[in-house]
Amino acid sequence: MSESFINIDYIENLLEDAKHSSDELISKALKKAENSEALSHSEVAALLLTENPLHIARIFEIAGKIKKRIYGNRIVMFAPLYVSNFCVNRCAYCSFNHGNDFIRSRLTMDEVREEVKILEMMGHKRLAIEAGESDKECPIDYILECIKTIYDMKFENGAIRRVNVNIAATTTDNYRKLKDAGIGTYILFQETYHEPTYNSVHHAGPKKDFLWHLNAFDRAAEAGIDDVGGGVLFGLANPYFDAMGLLLHNEHLEKKFNTGFHTISVPRLCPASGMNINDFPNLVDDDTFSKITAVLRIAVPFTGMILSTREEHDMRKKLLQYGISQLSAGSCTEVGGYSKRNNKPNPQFIVNDDRSATSIISELMDDGYIPSFCTACYREGRTGDRFMSLAKSGQIGNVCLPNALMTLCEYSMDYGDDTFRQKTNSMLEKEIPHIANETIRIKTMENIEKIQSGNERDFYI
Repeated sequence: MSESFINIDYIENLLEDAKHSSDELISKALKKAENSEALSHSEVAALLLTENPLHIARIFEIAGKIKKRIYGNRIVMFAPLYVSNFCVNRCAYCSFNHGNDFIRSRLTMDEVREEVKILEMMGHKRLAIEAGESDKECPIDYILECIKTIYDMKFENGAIRRVNVNIAATTTDNYRKLKDAGIGTYILFQETYHEPTYNSVHHAGPKKDFLWHLNAFDRAAEAGIDDVGGGVLFGLANPYFDAMGLLLHNEHLEKKFNTGFHTISVPRLCPASGMNINDFPNLVDDDTFSKITAVLRIAVPFTGMILSTREEHDMRKKLLQYGISQLSAGSCTEVGGYSKRNNKPNPQFIVNDDRSATSIISELMDDGYIPSFCTACYREGRTGDRFMSLAKSGQIGNVCLPNALMTLCEYSMDYGDDTFRQKTNSMLEKEIPHIANETIRIKTMENIEKIQSGNERDFYI
């Protein structure tokens, strides 16, 4: 495939024109966003480029309202599972770079089970498989075996219920195999949509092919995968360019396949082995990063947004207010890292929020959020355009809130101490009345009683 829907001149002209946007234009755009009206490309660019403190304050205010209206106070929890760091690519920003000299490894299936057992003991029900690109050491059959191994595992407190996959761009046939294996979301970061920058940081390997990478989601869609997650690595190129690139990519998928990104990830470039962070001139400061996150929430209100442990505690806490709806917790970014079997660790990137999963989950509740371990939409087929239609109609709240509360209750019974269970009970009493549908509210209360009084688990709507 050779189709490119990213026009560099178009985006750069949008951003240049946006520098001269009038207060009237920006105020109009903000009013439209507040009224749930779609914004034009030029309006989004104007919000990205504004330096007016009053406009920026309004951006955060409206982004917070949108997030609250669509996602409520639910935060979906997950953890990455790194299974291999063999990689044939030479990416300037990544510690897995083929040119870096370190002892590489991939997990055996027994080691996968060991890692997953630890993650399940943390309470996780949703994992994201991560791996470098190597057809020799990490072929698609190995990834499929990892998925099967994870799904086959059963624990006293249940099982991992959904495996998402973040691996390199591949063929339509391989995407079809992933679909048949029952993956949740297929995740792939474009890294940067600015092709000259893309070429400059990808020195060799299959990933150097910009168009092959760019059109990966098209091949995934043709293979039947209707749940995909995009992202860029902010700090490689002009961050405003990449924000616009994400929106254009999302529009391309919506026009061609009737559904865009299920999630957008917003990682920032951070130090890693074998690279010098000072070699990258487009590093994004906290204020700019916060504004971009808020503008993305305004521009794609129904798309989930993911923040990883690249960010420090304070930044993660801040961005939860303005757009982030999914968080990793207790994360490790090295192969075999959860069992600490690697005596010479080489994480893909430095984790800046190294708190335990329990402490992150507990703080979320202290701040009024509902940590959700729900995987119901994948299992009920509420993916792709079906999920988006429910989200845009507002009906998704009738399932998300009950499922979040039931999975939190389950977590508290299986992994929490008495103090945590008391905290959970207080949250249940507060939140259950907010379930609008009476039938669903009654069913939720019945299921919670079963969870608390016995060994019944895995209820969902």
